[in-house]
Amino acid sequence: MPHFAPKAKRIIYLFMSGGPSQLDLFDYKPLLNQRHGEQLPDSVRGGQRLTGMSGNQSSIPLVGSPFKFAQHGRSGAWLSELLPHTAGIADELCVVRSMFTEAINHGPGVTFFQTGTQIAGRPSMGAWLSYGLGQENANLPSFVVLVTKGKSGQPLGAHLWGSGFLPSRHQGVLFRAAKDPVLYLNNPAGVSADSRRQLLDSLRELHEHQLAGTPDAEIQSRIDHYEMAFRMQFSIPEVTDLAQEPQPVLDAYGPDVKTPGSFAANCLLARRLAERGVRFIQLYHQDWDHHGGLPGALPKLCKETDQPAAALIRDLRSRGLLDETLVVWGGEFGRTNYCQGKISANFGRDHHPRCFTMWMAGGGIKAGQTYGETCEFGYNVANNGVHIHDLQATLLHQLGIDHERLTYQFQGRRYRLTDVHGNVVEDLVA
Repeated sequence: MPHFAPKAKRIIYLFMSGGPSQLDLFDYKPLLNQRHGEQLPDSVRGGQRLTGMSGNQSSIPLVGSPFKFAQHGRSGAWLSELLPHTAGIADELCVVRSMFTEAINHGPGVTFFQTGTQIAGRPSMGAWLSYGLGQENANLPSFVVLVTKGKSGQPLGAHLWGSGFLPSRHQGVLFRAAKDPVLYLNNPAGVSADSRRQLLDSLRELHEHQLAGTPDAEIQSRIDHYEMAFRMQFSIPEVTDLAQEPQPVLDAYGPDVKTPGSFAANCLLARRLAERGVRFIQLYHQDWDHHGGLPGALPKLCKETDQPAAALIRDLRSRGLLDETLVVWGGEFGRTNYCQGKISANFGRDHHPRCFTMWMAGGGIKAGQTYGETCEFGYNVANNGVHIHDLQATLLHQLGIDHERLTYQFQGRRYRLTDVHGNVVEDLVA
């Protein structure tokens, strides 16, 4: 049972892998345009480390955004012209502009967000929720992972949705963009459902006999895996059949929705999974790592993601699901206010962990607000900083979990998602 009454039942996490540029999407800094080409003041940098990709530059020139910003909704949220559909749901959003992290490279950065540590091997957030709250639908996994097909960029390892030292039944199940979303789910030719059931019953008896003599949680996990796989043979084809959706719904998610594995298709599938009680739905969309070519590449990424993400919020709202579904959007860090290399029409920005932007919607989060501020240069958090562990503590809180009490003993120590850190950000909670 939850530690206290939850405000949300599930999370849909839209992870923009690579580090989207907050300065070109959410964090409007006209000063950078005014001082375009000038050197980053030492007083602003404050001796903070830079990555090896720009740390040896003889010049660190400030670079303004080439994109226009405007305020939207009653909340007056500043959004880039690249996000017209997101602008249409501005009053549903809680935009956090004061996120910060210690990770400065992609692998540790993504791992930190997903597992609470920069070192691979710990349980992922979805696994912790599965362990803490269990399954809502016995016929579907409690934790599903969807990766946009055909994207490049930094690789996404299975440790990001792994169970670590938790029992393996809590790990995420990756749905592929293929005829068979889950490999080896269908029975081989000539094997009926009845014969498969008889085989599993006999196998279960053998596993239970082994478990009686060797009390091992992984034996029970193996039993659970086989039983879940059998139930998924019937549930997965139904939930992944987007052709069941009415044409107006398909149109709302955009033209890419009919392309299997697209971000649009995955957003619609996420809504279908949420309807059926999946606890944690993780979407990954890569290619946000714009060290160069940002003015040309960023609009393409926004075109792929802007409409589907906004459609997901509207779709959940129309079905009465948004209040109980917490949607999260963001990457592993932000981008610098200075140019990587020399300023050109096709400039890029380096990694920046000191401040970046994320947004949330639904799930008991206070809508229509922009929380936290960065300095006028967009380089440091000015007030109301939110660390990754604070965000994780807040997400767990919305699902009725005290992040300090959700623990698992391993090798003589009690571990938790937030390690020994984190505070619930009460100002984000409705």
